Amino acid sequence: MTEHREDTRHREHSDAFDPAGSTASTGFPVAPGIDPEALRRRALDALLSARERTALLTDSVDDGELTAQHSPLMSPLVWDLAHIGNQEEQWLLRAVGGREALRPEIDGLYNAFEHSRASRPSLPLLAPAEARMYASDVRGRALDLLEGTPLHEGGRPLERAGFAFGMIAQHEQQHDETMLITHQLRAGPAALTAPAPPPPVGAEALGDDVLIPGGPFTMGTSTEPWALDNERPAHRRDVPAFHLDTSPVTCGAYLRFIEDGGYRNERWWAPEGWAMVREHDLTAPLFWRREAGQWLRQRFGVTEPVPEDEPVLHVSWYEADAYARWAGRRLPTESEWEKAARHDPASGRSRRYPWGDEDPTPERANLGQRHLRPARSGAYPAGRSPAGAGQLIGDVWEWTSSDFLPYPGFVAFPYREYSEVFFGPGHKVLRGGSFAVGEVACRGTFRNWDLPVRRQIFSGFRTARSA
Repeated sequence: MTEHREDTRHREHSDAFDPAGSTASTGFPVAPGIDPEALRRRALDALLSARERTALLTDSVDDGELTAQHSPLMSPLVWDLAHIGNQEEQWLLRAVGGREALRPEIDGLYNAFEHSRASRPSLPLLAPAEARMYASDVRGRALDLLEGTPLHEGGRPLERAGFAFGMIAQHEQQHDETMLITHQLRAGPAALTAPAPPPPVGAEALGDDVLIPGGPFTMGTSTEPWALDNERPAHRRDVPAFHLDTSPVTCGAYLRFIEDGGYRNERWWAPEGWAMVREHDLTAPLFWRREAGQWLRQRFGVTEPVPEDEPVLHVSWYEADAYARWAGRRLPTESEWEKAARHDPASGRSRRYPWGDEDPTPERANLGQRHLRPARSGAYPAGRSPAGAGQLIGDVWEWTSSDFLPYPGFVAFPYREYSEVFFGPGHKVLRGGSFAVGEVACRGTFRNWDLPVRRQIFSGFRTARSA
């Protein structure tokens, strides 16, 4: 299966933790009146949930598969496992707890900015049993630390509202998503199973798109306790009225683009995207193939017919952009996407999520590897926005037309390498999360970004048009 050659030194979620070089004196404001004990319980639940998922992803294959590199685009799974423990040690035990380093000699091995993914199998990595023991030892000490760390509003910036603990829970869930991508790329029979997502409810009554009224709204956040630096600060954006697809573009709709010669017609493609298509002879999304007159896809070791009513998955920004042009539409800007997902016209305020301020539940969104696939278009009616757009949270990461840039007043915290070094026209923004995203690492303000050639990620899109 042909895949675009990609520089594997790209952004890896929160991989460049460097407490010694942090700007931890800056800190963030948080919403007043947050109960420290409620935050402590939330942090504990988030850490335990992430570790349960890490164990599932690493215990489901044998040691040979843990140490193998299943694709040069990804690390061996055992690297991710020890890296999770190392970052937890650096930020929680050392930076928050002031403890002596447990394994200072391995810090360099698990620094993503020092070693590309393709080169990691050649490093003297911890063996699977040793990696598990190390991560478990760190976790036990971290939970003891959480019990005794003050999380009040006036505390040290890393401790305030439990930020460091929330950051580490998000980091682990982001690496769980990375490891799930590795599972998708590995050859052989399925190692993971999950039930099907819920069916659509009332989808026949939904229109093709919804109108998002024009006017100002509040983008970003200054009060979400565990929001990361690129989500901050809250600021006003004025967005003209526009129409947005009710659901992400489906495989069936994308098939019509393919069958109309979409991959053979240069007029729909950005120049760099057309060069990618020609160089690698692309004809369909990654993991698709045509056999005996039928389109099939490979999904976690299972070959199945392409499901026409599911959101299309594993498409690059260039493919999403080409489809939108072919359809006479465009990709939404990042501010359009967030307004559609958060703005409540009735109150004029921005919600945390499309459905309101309450945390995600299994009835509202497809998150956390619960189903191992996107839900069919029209599922999760309880998760729809006030305008009627559905599946904005979960299912697939959604490409936007926007470059990854800082918000006005951006301040790097607690270190530059999480966001600041990636700002610029080289990376495009994705929003909304996918079925592979942990709930702690997904909210209406959360910003993902990647190279426009990227296809192995769980990416899809929806289209827009100006009103």
